[in-house]
Order: sequence, then C-alpha cells, then structure tokens
Amino acid sequence: MAVTLKDVAALAGVSVKTVSNVVNGYSFVKPANRKLVEDALVATGYRPNIGARNLRRGRTGFFALMVPELGIPYFGELAAMIITAAHERDRNVLIEQTWGQRDLERSTLASLGPHLVDGAILSPEALEAEDFALLGPDVPVLMVGEHAVEARLDRVAIDNVLAARTAVEHLVRLGRRRIACIGENPRRGTSAMRLQGYREALADAGMPADAELVAPAVNYHRRDGAEAMRALLELPDPPDAVFCFNDMLAVGALRAAAERGVQVPADLAVVGFDGSEEGAYSTPTLTSIAPDKAAIAERAVERLTTRIDTGLPHESAFIQTPFVLEVRESTAGRRA
Repeated sequence: MAVTLKDVAALAGVSVKTVSNVVNGYSFVKPANRKLVEDALVATGYRPNIGARNLRRGRTGFFALMVPELGIPYFGELAAMIITAAHERDRNVLIEQTWGQRDLERSTLASLGPHLVDGAILSPEALEAEDFALLGPDVPVLMVGEHAVEARLDRVAIDNVLAARTAVEHLVRLGRRRIACIGENPRRGTSAMRLQGYREALADAGMPADAELVAPAVNYHRRDGAEAMRALLELPDPPDAVFCFNDMLAVGALRAAAERGVQVPADLAVVGFDGSEEGAYSTPTLTSIAPDKAAIAERAVERLTTRIDTGLPHESAFIQTPFVLEVRESTAGRRA
C-alpha cells in the first residue's frame, strides 16, 4: 500500500500537519522537526501524490509550451530546458508545434483554458495583437523570443538588435569589408531585429548597406542557407563574410561554400545565431551568437509560476537575458 503522511508522521513522532508543511516546502518548520520528517520520508519511501495535490489546489499541474518547430535545434534545446525548469517546480509541459503558421498559433491560443493547463509559454512567429482576444481570462501567459507583438504580456528574450550588431562588429574587426547576411523575411520578427542590427553595425563602420548582399530565406533550414549562399557566391563581387540569422542557415552556408571550393574562414568568414550544439561539431566549427537558453527557460518558468501562484494580472515587462559571441573556426580559423 502507498505510504501516507500519517505513516511518515508516526515514524517521525510529529503531527501530520508538520509533515505536510515539510512536503509542501514551507519554511516555518523547526529545523529539528524538519530533520525528523526528512529522515522519515527517506525511510518510508514516501512519494507525494502530485495529481491529488493539484486537484485540491484547483490546478492541472501542466504548462503549455508553443514553439514554431522542434526540428530547429534552438527550439528543441530551449524546450528541453523549459521542461527541466518546470519539473523542478512539480509541473509537466504539453508542447504544441505550429510551424510559425498564424492559423495554428491562433488555434493553440483558443485551446488554452484552466481545464487543460495552469499557464502557457508562447514562442510565436505570426500572431497579431488582435489574436490575443482568443485567450481566456484565467490562464496566465507569457512570451519568449523575438516576436514583439503588441499585447499585455511579459516577454523573456535577449536584445536581438544588439546581438546582431555584436556578430557583424566581430566581422568588421576581422577586416571583412563585404559582409552579407542570410535570413531576411518580412513575416519573422527575428528577421526584422537581426536585419536592423546588421545594418546598424555596417553604418557605424562607415560601410554601405548593399541590398544585393541581403539574402532572403523563406524558412530557417539548412537548405535555405545553402541556396542563399550559392546565390551570394554567384555575384560578380561575392562577399568575404556572411552573418546568418540562425545556425541552421549558417551550416547550409558552410556546405555551399565547401561545394564551391571557398575556404572558410580564409575566403569567407561565417557567423551564425543560436549557439546550438550543432555549431560546435560542424566543419569548421561555427562562430555563433549564443543566447543564454538556460536563463530564458528559468526566468520564463519562474515568472509564469509566480503569476499562477499569486494571481497577479498580466503585465508588459521585457525581461532581458544575456548572450555571448562564441568565436570558433568559421571566423578565427583552426588553432594548433
């Protein structure tokens, strides 16, 4: 039979209420009594019935997480970190993949309700401000990432404009003078911010923003990066550096350069964005802007949990997390 709080209390020689306070993490239990309870919990092998606890609190114990595409390493890695942060708070995560399509993002919003989840973390790409009217009033929601839609919601993200500037400034310092970018796409908030940072860095360096060096990408997959890089290399005056708006585009660009016999970084320096594990194992390894994904996950889950537990209303706070430029072989060359 399952071990109960009463069993633990009997072994520890304390009240059931004291055991309950320890199990639920309350701080006002005397240290001596806490030690007795903790020892009894280990001895009896007690496991809390999280489902029953949530029912008593009127909670489901689940968060929803909406992402564009788990096949993109950034979102897969971020989702794993959000799941870990949620588990540390006795919550589970339901994941919905939308492919960045507005109709799927809207249907996900409409499906959120207190009967299904306690709250939701959204990483949208196509939602408009009016779409948030689909949200029920009783489900706390926040956003992660670059889609800065006008909605009264907290958002956790890095400063994408500054991050893009940092990437391009690195290429300028290397002496590159014809710097392209791959990833322009009007429907992506990511694109607008990173394109702005790219242009600002060129302007600060006194370099012209050549329109033919801005390569579009319908999707942010390896194939899109390879196709864009091939087109750039066909120019009469091809680039000597390229800033890609995510690591998958950059890996595709590396492949296209290798096919044409272009040496990286001797002939072409390449910078990606996301700091994904893939970039650490590409050939050559990839210099990349690396957002602190663990910090994004922790702050998002922490903020959402606070909203659920306190009932605080939605705000419009921008919670900024750090990033670093990880310099690897695609700009620095192979070190001996």
